[in-house]
Amino acid sequence: MSEDRIKEAFANKTWNEIKTNDSWAIFKIMAEFVEGFEKLSKIGPCVSVFGSARTKPEHPYYQMAEEIAYQLTTKGYGVISGGGPGIMEAANKGARRGNGKSVGLNIVLPFEQGSNPYIDSDKLITFDYFFVRKVMFVKYSQGFIALPGGFGTLDELFEAITLIQTYKIARFPIVCVGRKYWSGLIEWVKNTLLEEKNISPEDLDLLKVVDTPQAAVEEIEQFYAQYMLRPNF
Repeated sequence: MSEDRIKEAFANKTWNEIKTNDSWAIFKIMAEFVEGFEKLSKIGPCVSVFGSARTKPEHPYYQMAEEIAYQLTTKGYGVISGGGPGIMEAANKGARRGNGKSVGLNIVLPFEQGSNPYIDSDKLITFDYFFVRKVMFVKYSQGFIALPGGFGTLDELFEAITLIQTYKIARFPIVCVGRKYWSGLIEWVKNTLLEEKNISPEDLDLLKVVDTPQAAVEEIEQFYAQYMLRPNF
């Protein structure tokens, strides 16, 4: 259901009332789910690449993200990013360089987030709701690769880990790139969460940490050498 159709259905309400009233907001949420499902349901196997929107093109992490995405396309994967600048742009740029599918799940923000120019025109979706966007990342990705980022990257990373840990979704590979960046977090998880018995030892196996684009892509490939890849269509 598009915004125009929602407007027609509720012509006696202003669009601002529909968007801001809790009862009517469900229709906007439904519209975002429908658009996401319709556009992404036949994209084929893809890997999501996460990271900071603030990373500049000259930064090594930007260049690593571009190379990771390029290498993924040579293995037959499409690439999904958050659609914005920084690491997200680098991922879409690498996918474009490899002539692979380049998907962008953009989010409306009051700052720093506009869609980058390397997304396939028919594979750009812009969301108002973070939670709808995260459903699309999880539902239509065969793996997550996280480069250094901020709270948003951590949110997406731990969302995936939690869903796998609790058996809400099937297991897929999750890879963090940059040992120096992630080592403090990993040590805290081991020394605090595990020590307090708030997670199980096997939960640590849900996450891999590597240092190079080649190693990141190899983790995805090795996982699906053991488990049959199930395309999402």
